[in-house]
Amino acid sequence: MYARNALTIGNFFVAVSSTLVSYTLLSYLSTFISSGDLGVAIASGGVLSVVAFLFMPRLVARHGPQQLALFMTVIEIIMLFAAAVAPRTLASAALIIFVLALQPVVFYQLDLLLEATVSNENTTGRVRTFFLTGGNVGSLVAPLIIGTLLSGGEYYTFVFAAAGAALMPFIVLLALRRLPQGETQGPSPVRDTLRRIARDRDLAAVTVGHFILYAFYIWAPLYVPVYLHAELHIPWATLGWMFSIMLLPYLVIEYPAGWVADRILGDKEMMLAGFVIAGGALAAVGLLTKATALWLILAVLVSTRVGAAFVESMTEGHFFRRVSEKDIVSVSVFRGVWPLADALAPLAGGAILAFGSYQSFFFLTGGFVLVTGVISTLLVRDFR
Repeated sequence: MYARNALTIGNFFVAVSSTLVSYTLLSYLSTFISSGDLGVAIASGGVLSVVAFLFMPRLVARHGPQQLALFMTVIEIIMLFAAAVAPRTLASAALIIFVLALQPVVFYQLDLLLEATVSNENTTGRVRTFFLTGGNVGSLVAPLIIGTLLSGGEYYTFVFAAAGAALMPFIVLLALRRLPQGETQGPSPVRDTLRRIARDRDLAAVTVGHFILYAFYIWAPLYVPVYLHAELHIPWATLGWMFSIMLLPYLVIEYPAGWVADRILGDKEMMLAGFVIAGGALAAVGLLTKATALWLILAVLVSTRVGAAFVESMTEGHFFRRVSEKDIVSVSVFRGVWPLADALAPLAGGAILAFGSYQSFFFLTGGFVLVTGVISTLLVRDFR
């Protein structure tokens, strides 16, 4: 029980840090990097992370996920404080993008540690959504911090310093006690695992669905804040509380959804509904203008996260019902879609904005999430 609680509390602090960075990253970089280079700059972090994931199974087998999580988080803290010391420089941009690259790698270690605590797969949905709830609370708190820190001006240095400080309690939690790590299989070549997943329609479908979710997690947190702030001129003090309310669905929906999936309904139906809501609402952001009432903007923002909360809880629960912590390569491939989305989604976003407007960006990305999400969900094999 200590291990699950420590990981869930730790996930809270990790989420505070990552949300502080992701929600302000594009606005920060746009102050000194041209719009044409933004997508490439952010995508470079995803490429670095994809490369790191190729080596992760062997590193985990050799050093263990707890030690790797501690080491990488210390590196993140150092880079965040270094970026805060040298604001609006290419060096600070490189450091923040490197932090972005490390985030999915750290989360992969937490996946393995959490899965080692699960002995009954009928509880997977509840265990994972309880863990996700810790992160969701952190994601809800972070925008309030952003609104407070940036209310007097765009002092992004304070945001990065706060992101580094938020990771310190996580270090303490992981260092206090050795957590269960389970028995891991010898890492098979990644290509063999990819071949196995490709031949398993269910695993392939849920992995693709998870990739689509993480593409959404690039397009929504990066481009919605800069659109609302730079184009619709909504101040950060207002956006802070709006984004906190926007993230409430994760807190309200995910754990009950995991319980329902374990006991009553299964994963497929809620995953399908989630993609329809998330994609449709992301497309609707393109309809928002300066004349749109704040309550309507907020309603659209909340709807994006209602859909994403259903998708996240269902894809996480469904995949980890099929694998254990022993299968470190399969978990690496599944979690590796996060950096793959980090590499591809910003390039797609940059290409759309290079030839179109923010309106066309949201219509196209929202439509992609809806259509491809529905197709991948229909290929998932439900457990009930």
